[in-house]
Amino acid sequence: MSNVVRAALVQATWTGDTESMIAKHEGHARAAAAQGARVIGFQEMFNSPYFCQVQDTEHHKWAEPVPDGPTVRRMRDLARETGMVVVVPVFEIERPGLYYNSAAVIDADGSYLGKYRKHHIPQVEGFWEKYYFRPGNLGWPVFDTAVGRIGVYICYDRHFPEGWRALGLAGAQLVYNPSATSRGLSAYLWRLEQPAAAVANEYFVAAINRVGREPYGDDDFYGTSYFVDPRGQLVGEAASDTEEELLVRDLDFGVIEDVRRTWAFYRDRRPDAYGELTGA
Repeated sequence: MSNVVRAALVQATWTGDTESMIAKHEGHARAAAAQGARVIGFQEMFNSPYFCQVQDTEHHKWAEPVPDGPTVRRMRDLARETGMVVVVPVFEIERPGLYYNSAAVIDADGSYLGKYRKHHIPQVEGFWEKYYFRPGNLGWPVFDTAVGRIGVYICYDRHFPEGWRALGLAGAQLVYNPSATSRGLSAYLWRLEQPAAAVANEYFVAAINRVGREPYGDDDFYGTSYFVDPRGQLVGEAASDTEEELLVRDLDFGVIEDVRRTWAFYRDRRPDAYGELTGA
């Protein structure tokens, strides 16, 4: 049975300040709503630069509370205005000295549904995230929204299959994966891992990457954002690898049931045999 949801994502270049970055995304959201989109997601820490390419306490200035900070409040207004579900990735401060890489999920009526905190925190050249973020501690929530069941996984998380599966077991139909990924070895994985996760877990994935050069790194972010269906096929073309872009795509959630009947991965799982996989 067809159940088509028109979904959107934004890959954006850094403007130089938070106010203009938020305003830019509000413009994209209004454009998506005008095209009939009912859900939209933004890139990792969308209202700041990706500052984790350096280690400097100065960058704690970008953090704000979730949901009571100014960006999430403004995005709640945007959701009410446009009638869209909005996935809002930000740098979260819980209290001084305690920070998370998070994403708030806001329903189409502007209500705050909850947040996801990034679990897997890298600490490698150009991605010094353990300097800034504590690992997520809220599990893998799936949010009942006006368009269906939405999950979030953030950037480096995508290399770890366990969270993808947890979201599927919780009933996710669409998972947004906001990212900040620069050119290098990961470009090959970017085109491989998220389609594979969509197949293995039988849901749609919205893969969002930043695009362009930012102040703290030597490499460009390569964009190439896309939607992928439960068969691992891109829904329309991927976005540019150099330019800012709004993607709006029709996702037929009815395909999920068709695929799960064909490939009964959830039926055929063997959790009774997986105990050793969770060993320390």
